[in-house]
Amino acid sequence: MKKRNAFTLAEVLITLGIIGVVAAMTLPVLIQKNNNRVVETRLMKFYSAINQAVKMAEVDYGDKSYWYEDVSGAQFDKDGNAIEGSSDIEKWFKKYIGPYMKVVKYETVSSGGLLVYFPDGSALKSSGLNSRNWYFYSGNIERCLKRGDDNVLGICVFAFNFYPASNTDKWKYHYKKAFEPWKYDWDGKIESLKEACYHDVRFEDATVLGTSYCTALIQANGWKIPDDYPFKVAY
Repeated sequence: MKKRNAFTLAEVLITLGIIGVVAAMTLPVLIQKNNNRVVETRLMKFYSAINQAVKMAEVDYGDKSYWYEDVSGAQFDKDGNAIEGSSDIEKWFKKYIGPYMKVVKYETVSSGGLLVYFPDGSALKSSGLNSRNWYFYSGNIERCLKRGDDNVLGICVFAFNFYPASNTDKWKYHYKKAFEPWKYDWDGKIESLKEACYHDVRFEDATVLGTSYCTALIQANGWKIPDDYPFKVAY
């Protein structure tokens, strides 16, 4: 009789166990790398698309510094609910920006701000207080907010500014520019962006979260998540 080589049950179980351990160690890394790529792609795509929209609006309406308006969000009824269609930001955006972008739908949020949905699942939200502060959601907004984090900036929300009309020193990196990553009161040093983003170090204006500068840091790195980035981005 010929002797047949075969694995014992114990050997099979040990091998499967090793494979399981390796998979458990490597799968989260692969998932995060994919998350990084998706967020990076959507950030670049949004930045390109909205700034192209501004350029096209300038063809029709002239220099952005003249048609930019620092308008507010929606009005509220007696019960404190935002009134649909009353937002000056929405009217402004629909006139100057929206027609030049692919927009799925518009929505007025409870804070009075404008929410703009894009076909790739990302979205853009105004602060509700003015039309200069904008927040880009790299993916599903509800899923982002359900993370339960005290601050999701730099994780699934990324801060931008559009304020081309102010030539003050604090706004010098936004003057005559279109939609740019949040650089208000920035001193121009990459180290300052990293310190602010990584440790929520606030600049002179204490109301501005340090993580607002994470977007500018990613842009400075060629729209790539830095290798030592402390947060796990999501979409």
